[in-house]
Amino acid sequence: MAKNRTSYLCRDCGGVQAKWIGRCPDCGAWDTLEAFTESPASATTTVGTVAGIAISGINSGETGTGVLAKAVPLVEIDQLEVPRIPTGIEEFDRVLGGGVVPGSVALLGGEPGIGKSTLLMQAAARVVAGGRTVLYVSSEESPQQIRLRGDRLLGSAVADLADLYLCTETNLVRIVEEIRRVKPDLVLLDSIQMAYRGDLDAPPGSTTQLRRCCHDLVQLAKITGAAVVVVGHVTKEGSLAGPKLLEHVVDAVLAFEGDREHGHRVLRATKNRFGSTQEIGLFEMGGSGLQQLEEGGIAIDASGPGLPGSVLTATMAGTRCLPVEIQALTSTGFLGSAKRRGTGVDANRLAMLIAVLEKHGGQRLADQDIFAAVAGGIRVSEPAADLALALAIAGAHHGRALRPGTVVLGEVGLTGEIRSVRGIDQRLRELARRGAVAAVIPRSQAEAASDSGLEIHAVAGIGAGLAVLE
Repeated sequence: MAKNRTSYLCRDCGGVQAKWIGRCPDCGAWDTLEAFTESPASATTTVGTVAGIAISGINSGETGTGVLAKAVPLVEIDQLEVPRIPTGIEEFDRVLGGGVVPGSVALLGGEPGIGKSTLLMQAAARVVAGGRTVLYVSSEESPQQIRLRGDRLLGSAVADLADLYLCTETNLVRIVEEIRRVKPDLVLLDSIQMAYRGDLDAPPGSTTQLRRCCHDLVQLAKITGAAVVVVGHVTKEGSLAGPKLLEHVVDAVLAFEGDREHGHRVLRATKNRFGSTQEIGLFEMGGSGLQQLEEGGIAIDASGPGLPGSVLTATMAGTRCLPVEIQALTSTGFLGSAKRRGTGVDANRLAMLIAVLEKHGGQRLADQDIFAAVAGGIRVSEPAADLALALAIAGAHHGRALRPGTVVLGEVGLTGEIRSVRGIDQRLRELARRGAVAAVIPRSQAEAASDSGLEIHAVAGIGAGLAVLE
């Protein structure tokens, strides 16, 4: 009889080692190896079998349509046009690349209470309304709790959702059996940390259970053609809990972000095999669930009075241009222990811009506590917002403001020069449509912005940018 073998899995990179060592040789992380024991029977799953249950093609009527047991040349593979399954939520479909791909597995992560279950419930209702079958598997709530949430979000429309099936189960074998019986087009699992296999000697949420359950779900999707969306918990640092192996084997990793104290939510893809990872979806949490938010919902009124420490800029998220407001505040601190805090901006970028302002802008900020934030709950990470952040800090420090309706674009280098940004013509057109009247841009792009309809202030260095402040 074959013995069970104990291996060690790195929760950061997913590497498997034969014995425990303090540092993972694959990624270099310390104390990340966790033991998992797997029986030979569960480790050798044959094609067409998931969690010990024989599975045949659900939507195609064929066995193993997503599995290729024999190697063949790529040119001999038949081209197949697979229609996506639209969720009915435009912002959700934008991030996915047009909808959920049949046979794919997507992992949705986010902080507790951010709205993951709400998003899945609303998406499930719209998919069913489009004539498809959905199986909603919840391992954290009772059927009555889910029905109460459905009544609150969907109202009287719940009565028309005959093809929305609910299963409150944590055993993966029984979940797979229900999928075989219902034959859904879309499976929603909330959450992967609570699912388990009874033949594994490990508690739910452990490395062993997550590894096997995730592999089984991926194989299930490929064999049956059903699309699977699973919810994953996140750690206190904001990253997905469990080994990195989960992110490697799924087809898409979605992050649902936002502040629970504010209504805005941002859905972004950190991995997407069937679409771009640059697109984002904008939502607003209300009493009746998540509402799609258009770009104009986060735009700033450019006709209002200019305020010190407030600068308008624009960031690109895939194909869309988002007008955002960057705010800064300075206050007297202690030399040598001044605070630098940022919300929605990169902390390292903030520290670099403060150093550039001191070295090349003539600003004395060493004894100033500096706080910076992006209004509206949006996170800005691209360098095109450098100049706007720098002018916001300088304006807050000296009590000076930009002319109302002025937007600022430009990357700041370590030598104080203002570098060009991508897509400046699209940004300026969008800002002009929102009501902007003037723009501060890099001098190298002044000619390209001449037909934007805005009053252009072209600057070459950080000193010239500070001179624009009133």
